[in-house]
Amino acid sequence: MNNSLNLLFLSTPVGALGTGLGGGVELSLYNIAQALQERGHRVKVLAPEGSQLPPLDISTVTGALQVVAQTQERNAAIALPKNPVLGAMWEEARRQQDRFDLIFNFAYDWLPFFLTPFFQTPVVHLVSMGSITDAMDAAVLEAIARYPQRIAFYTRTQAATFGEVPETCPCLGSGIDLSLYEFCETPGDRLAWVGRIAPEKGLEDAVAAVAKTGIPLTVWGKMQFPDYWEEVLGNYPDAEVEYAGFLPTRELQRQLGRCRGFLMTPKWVEAFGNVTIEALACGVPVISYRRGGPTEIVREGETGFLVEPDSVEGLVSAIDRLPEIDRANCRRQAETEFSIPAMGDRVETWLRGVLKSD
Repeated sequence: MNNSLNLLFLSTPVGALGTGLGGGVELSLYNIAQALQERGHRVKVLAPEGSQLPPLDISTVTGALQVVAQTQERNAAIALPKNPVLGAMWEEARRQQDRFDLIFNFAYDWLPFFLTPFFQTPVVHLVSMGSITDAMDAAVLEAIARYPQRIAFYTRTQAATFGEVPETCPCLGSGIDLSLYEFCETPGDRLAWVGRIAPEKGLEDAVAAVAKTGIPLTVWGKMQFPDYWEEVLGNYPDAEVEYAGFLPTRELQRQLGRCRGFLMTPKWVEAFGNVTIEALACGVPVISYRRGGPTEIVREGETGFLVEPDSVEGLVSAIDRLPEIDRANCRRQAETEFSIPAMGDRVETWLRGVLKSD
């Protein structure tokens, strides 16, 4: 096996890269590609038409976008739209597979798991969400049974939502380019919330909490459901809430760093929560529900607080305790655990292990 690898990344089919529709998958794909390229590996990306994430080498594919998994019912059937971009991406991957050592799937969808045995080039999967539908669960578990080293998760908390997942399935965590995030020692008075504006992200709880405390809240993220946003504001007319848009990393971190605390209020099991480590990199303490990936990130009383899920009063109490957190500890944790080199070590070890086992 050569020291350097030729890798084909297949992106999420729910939106073009750079639009924010893919959520944390976009940042994960970009940062993993960066980490591997810094090690001398070659990365090509297949993604829906309109994708842009310079300086990545991206080939775009036309077709109808896939429905996002988190909007589906538990018993939803497998579905593809007419002329699906997902099918077109995997057909292109099939044609090109001989040029690559590994194919790396980032899509949370049944089809890539189903197709895995039919490819001659090994296909690996980073599962980007927890259990959502029965059909997807079955596809993931069947792939694990057949290829236990090829399926990776972000966290053990996420993996556990699929049942008993063997230790052979690595948990890779995440990582960010810390040079893009400035440490802010002296914050302002505002609190922060970052994420897609969508019901499963639980924005209403953060707004309810700031309505009780009187502290202003700034919200950043893709405005995926405007009606939901308007409903939240209408339910809490006394809350001081500002929507500041969907910003590129450099501008987001500059504004985020000035906030005194970051609220994470998911109504579902977050696989990881990239925005959590982005906040820590800026020195911003994290207040999160004890649900999903953040439970494996936040150090209680040192870099933030974990709150009983769905407890607005718990959020309020934690907000009152923010002065107890040394913001330098937040930055230090990001540097130690969530740098690009640290993530690159984990991912490269996994990929080489797959090739060795095959």
